[in-house]
Amino acid sequence: MTISPRLIRHAKDLGLQIIVVAAVLAVWKLGTEWADSLYFPSPNKVFAEVWNGWILDWSNTWEDNLQPSLMRLLSGFFLASFFAITTGIAIGRSRTLGDYVEPIIHFVRSIPPPALLPLFLVLLGIDDTMKIVLIATGVFPPILLNTIDGVRSIDPLYLDTATAYRISRSRRLTHVILPSAGPKIFAGLRISLSIAVILMVISELIAATNGVGFRILQAQRQFKMVDLWAGLVVLGTMGAFLNGVLSLVERRVLRWRRA
Repeated sequence: MTISPRLIRHAKDLGLQIIVVAAVLAVWKLGTEWADSLYFPSPNKVFAEVWNGWILDWSNTWEDNLQPSLMRLLSGFFLASFFAITTGIAIGRSRTLGDYVEPIIHFVRSIPPPALLPLFLVLLGIDDTMKIVLIATGVFPPILLNTIDGVRSIDPLYLDTATAYRISRSRRLTHVILPSAGPKIFAGLRISLSIAVILMVISELIAATNGVGFRILQAQRQFKMVDLWAGLVVLGTMGAFLNGVLSLVERRVLRWRRA
């Protein structure tokens, strides 16, 4: 029986990833023993808290922490993605429209999203609407700019061929423009997903009564350092999981590119 080179390559990649993770945990363990600090707990204590405080108490964890955070993050992300992609296609297809609105886009994207938090608190209050709008505002520019760049970089031959065969505008959008701009659109989505996680945490640190960020803040205020580190591990795991899901969607949608 012959083992395919692709399977061997995947096995090597997986083995290398496991070695890297083990090395990081070992350095973490040695660092905590050397520092001997209450504020720098060992990975054993942190992962024990993740198991006992987050996984075993899953029903309360999901209802009080994970579900609110995911709802805010995904609502802001999908809202911004829809409007950014549709607007980016319109601007990318019209050079005149781009000349009018691009200065405004560059001005808005130069404002750090956390700086808008005080304004949104005054205008929208402290409920979930404010958090979703803050996330959507920060996520919008990278997706928009990547979509514009992706649409403008389409080979004119593709569009001329579609015109020659009298392909309708809707089919031209779904079969020519979106597939051609897809790689750059997904690049913007990957960048924006990490921004969405950051803004979700910031909004929950400032004005929230639930969520992962709120639990981390409460742990810091009560000097529960192990619980604080456990929250950071959960937050990193959640971000990695969402990035993995987005990568699977990208591979599925852009499978023609891999082929």
